[in-house]
Amino acid sequence: MAKNEVEVELGDGGHIISATSSCWGESPRAKSPAPFLSKTYDLLEESGGVVGAGAGEDHGRKTSNIVSWNVEGKGFIVWSPAEFSELLLPKYFKHNNFSSFIRQLNTYGFKKTSSKRWEFKHDKFQKGCRHMLVEITRKKCEPSVFPPFLKAAEENSGLQLMEENKSLRREKMELQMQIAQFKALEDKLLDFLARHMGDSHNKV
Repeated sequence: MAKNEVEVELGDGGHIISATSSCWGESPRAKSPAPFLSKTYDLLEESGGVVGAGAGEDHGRKTSNIVSWNVEGKGFIVWSPAEFSELLLPKYFKHNNFSSFIRQLNTYGFKKTSSKRWEFKHDKFQKGCRHMLVEITRKKCEPSVFPPFLKAAEENSGLQLMEENKSLRREKMELQMQIAQFKALEDKLLDFLARHMGDSHNKV
């Protein structure tokens, strides 16, 4: 509450009186970071825990082997995208789509800083500086803008599907060959049985 003092002069020789008026000011509401940023930060701060241990098991996979802050604490690295998608994304984001996670990072202005690994940085996203998360805002980008690292993720996913498709085709061909071989063997056995039964009948 702030108080303003007002002085009023009353005529010649009059007394000077003072009055106070009060005014109330509302303090600005505390700004909260976007849920995606908070969850990603929590995920990294909690790295070092164990995930993937089943009921009654004492062992699992340390999350720091899957994702962690980089050495400087000014970025983070997803060491194992497959395990990250399987074990951590469902826990924090209720989905297991790594490409979707990367797309969100791009939306908030994160940059991929290495061509050899999944390392991301943002000037306001640093270890021990949670208070800076409120300064990270969504960026407005044209729908046609497709970041190279996101494109790489989509291409990798597409290549994996193509490889799986080729593998399935090979397996199908192998199975068809085996079926043909079994069919030929079946025909030979039937022919042999027919001739054997014919010879037996003639002898009788």
